[in-house]
Amino acid sequence: MFDLDLWREIVQSINKNRTRSLLSGFTVAFAILLFTILFGIANGLQNTFKEAFGTDANNSIVIFSGRTSKANKGLQAGRKIQFKNEDRQFILDEYGDKVQFITSKVNKSASASYKGEKGNYELRGVHPEYMFIENNVIDKGRYINQQDIDNKTKVVVIGKVVEDDLFFKENAIGKYINLSGIPYKIVGVFTDDEGDSEESVIYMPISTTQFLYGNNDFVDLIHLTYNPELNNDQALSFGTDLTKSLKERFSVAQSDQRAIRLFNMAEGTKQVEIMTMSLTFIILIIGFGTLIAGIVGVSNIMIFIVKERTKEIGIRKALGASPKSIVSIILLESILITAIAGYVGLLVGVGVLELVGPSLKEYFIKDPGVSNSLVIGATITLIVAGAIAGYLPAKKASQIKPIVALRND
Repeated sequence: MFDLDLWREIVQSINKNRTRSLLSGFTVAFAILLFTILFGIANGLQNTFKEAFGTDANNSIVIFSGRTSKANKGLQAGRKIQFKNEDRQFILDEYGDKVQFITSKVNKSASASYKGEKGNYELRGVHPEYMFIENNVIDKGRYINQQDIDNKTKVVVIGKVVEDDLFFKENAIGKYINLSGIPYKIVGVFTDDEGDSEESVIYMPISTTQFLYGNNDFVDLIHLTYNPELNNDQALSFGTDLTKSLKERFSVAQSDQRAIRLFNMAEGTKQVEIMTMSLTFIILIIGFGTLIAGIVGVSNIMIFIVKERTKEIGIRKALGASPKSIVSIILLESILITAIAGYVGLLVGVGVLELVGPSLKEYFIKDPGVSNSLVIGATITLIVAGAIAGYLPAKKASQIKPIVALRND
């Protein structure tokens, strides 16, 4: 049951000993303040690392072809490696269980026009799976589908910037856009969080691109995402095996680094994870060191408080106060001061991060912040520490005989 008199007495005790209470509270508030700022900065650095990967799938692998730099199996150096549609199927046949999405890709540039409005844009011939690799978001209409691929349909999906440039406020869906003299029906408009550069792109079925711009089955590169269940080491191993298989398929020396090149996002992801783990470990050491310093400070102050109140404890016992009630008063006072000070430290820390956050971008710290659960957990830790710090000396003092406590100097 809530004891109003008990809490009134605690508040009066805090008010009577303001300096003591302020010192105790400052120790806690400062510890939580530093803890909040340190972890906020750490999270800001992690956000920067994540942003460096953009919104593209972070489990992607891009395979490029080039020219051989070494002779192999009677074939001369300088031979051009040309990927074809069948190579995509080869990868699926060999590594289907490790592939999530895969597309071949043909890159072109095209002059686009609509009712007198013109612009030059990047044209990409892709499979429908590319939408999930690039993480495009359909704003209107639809994306390319398998039927478009099979029928070599003259349809395109345009980025939001292309729509704004050529159509202004007019709805582009269903309209025909002229690309280098050939009309294509617009079936979709997409957006991309990476900004204008990615929204200034036009997608069409890869089969249509190959038929109209070369009448062949050549592709410029192959882009895939590996099975998300693979960890970084497994993904790196998959990339190595894939490179080896393709080199064997094209009779390329395994030591040739130019003929077939593979960019595996797992390499960057692993480096980021190592950096993030190292940073988090360092911040944890510093953060918990700060908390320990706060705990030691609270403990020392509580020991001093109990010693200072020895005579008061003796008077209370002489008047019939039970050891339990004496311990409760000191314990609750300690918890109240720690909780209020911890909350103030949290508010100040969050406020500092909000205030200086925008200016930290130039130091590669993006949106610094800290989860409430983490800081609340740290505050609870200090409260528990404060309670223990107050309990142990209070328990000892409550067991002193009144006459001994009253004689204490």
